[in-house]
Amino acid sequence: MGFDVTEVQKALKGASYPASKEDLVQTAERNGASGDLAEALRDAPRESFDGPDDVMEAMKGKLGAR
Repeated sequence: MGFDVTEVQKALKGASYPASKEDLVQTAERNGASGDLAEALRDAPRESFDGPDDVMEAMKGKLGAR
């Protein structure tokens, strides 16, 4: 299952960076992200992120059309 970039950006709106993976999961859940997106963030290969570009790079394999 893929996620579009806009969906990820909406889920992470208001995130403060640098952020841990768990910080981003909590932000996404507060913003109403799907369980699948929260799980994809939990599965990201990094433990911390310096900014949105880092998140997009880590999510690269999970982005795309559904």
